[in-house]
Amino acid sequence: MDLITVLILAIGLSMDSFAVSISCGLAEQKVSFTHAVKIALAFATFQGILPVVGWFMGTGIKSYVEGVDHWIAFILLAYLGGKMIYEGITMPADKKESDIYSFRHIMTLSLATSIDALVVGFSYALAETEKIFGGALIIGAVTFFFSMLGIRIGKDVGGKFGSKVEILGGVILIGIGVKIVLEHL
Repeated sequence: MDLITVLILAIGLSMDSFAVSISCGLAEQKVSFTHAVKIALAFATFQGILPVVGWFMGTGIKSYVEGVDHWIAFILLAYLGGKMIYEGITMPADKKESDIYSFRHIMTLSLATSIDALVVGFSYALAETEKIFGGALIIGAVTFFFSMLGIRIGKDVGGKFGSKVEILGGVILIGIGVKIVLEHL
């Protein structure tokens, strides 16, 4: 694949991470730059590694994962989104402890937003493309950029609209999950 094609693919793959990053910024307006980097780096790492994993797995497992990948992403995103909505409704803002800082939460979001990257790796294997590592590096870098941008946007919007924006973040996560499922039906 040429560089322009890989960049367009990277932008497309990073949009789920971008939207989830916005919800992270909405949920925690006091997220530090260091923590934002950790979140963006986790998203970028998963987006960059899963195409390579998919490439190595090749066509042998593609038929097993391809049929359910969208449901896995939907379940993970719906669970996290539902939890955010519930906490946004039931917990007073001054009593909330955001779990966007938890390792488990970040890893779950990273996996949920990167499952499509695994399928991209399968397609690289089917096309017998040998340059998977360069493409994976570009995908990771673009995802990092859009994730940092998303957190910043979420922080800015959340600060203007108050503590109930966590509900909006949850709705965004569920919406992404629904979008993923609808694209595969």
